[in-house]
Amino acid sequence: MTKNDVINSIKIAFSNVSLGNGVGLWQTQAMDNYESVEIQKQIRVKDIKDDWSLLSSEELQICQSSLSFFDAAGMKFHLPAYIVRSMTGEVDNPIFHLTNLNEHAKSKLATLSSEQAGAVVYYLEWCLVITMYWRDWADIQKLIDCYWVTRI
Repeated sequence: MTKNDVINSIKIAFSNVSLGNGVGLWQTQAMDNYESVEIQKQIRVKDIKDDWSLLSSEELQICQSSLSFFDAAGMKFHLPAYIVRSMTGEVDNPIFHLTNLNEHAKSKLATLSSEQAGAVVYYLEWCLVITMYWRDWADIQKLIDCYWVTRI
């Protein structure tokens, strides 16, 4: 498997995903800053909602903490951008959010389709052969075996 194979798998699996009413990237930053609901709604106007591939590396990196605040729709929309951009070295990887799965974290991934979960597994398997991720290998393999394979 090559990096391009994995990226293409992610792009195909998540190609028709839109944010809908989900929590957006900049909206989560307002949540993280304890802004009022009114301010969160105002900031949501900045959020890209229809095409996750338009999210810039800069805004994804600035909003890295957003991965902790997304709802299921927000995670489904933004996760492929984080994965693809991390594979090209443009943002920090989202491995923590794919391997440290308490009930809340699982609820954010619950709406992924079998195809999307399979693409995430493909990404995680790719990470298992990349030496820069060696510290995460045990966690990655454990979660592939115990959680992710049950989703595909």
